[in-house]
Amino acid sequence: MSVTEPRLSREDLARLGAEMFTSRVRPALRPEDDGKYVAIDVESGEFEVDEDDHAAVSRLRGRVPDAQVWLVRAGHPAAHRLRRGP
Repeated sequence: MSVTEPRLSREDLARLGAEMFTSRVRPALRPEDDGKYVAIDVESGEFEVDEDDHAAVSRLRGRVPDAQVWLVRAGHPAAHRLRRGP
């Protein structure tokens, strides 16, 4: 998979991703999508949902090769969490 050059600042990507998730994606999700990863192209509004983050992004980029991707986990405050220590 090739890397898409960012056209947006991190702040704009985060803002647009959060807005897109709230207004367009969340209403389209089903209860069984809770906990799954959602890859959103913040420019087109296209998105993919999968239990695997890489699969969601790969499928989205298959449809929208130059997608500006925002990744979120349905029902969670962040897509990933960092652990401290063992």
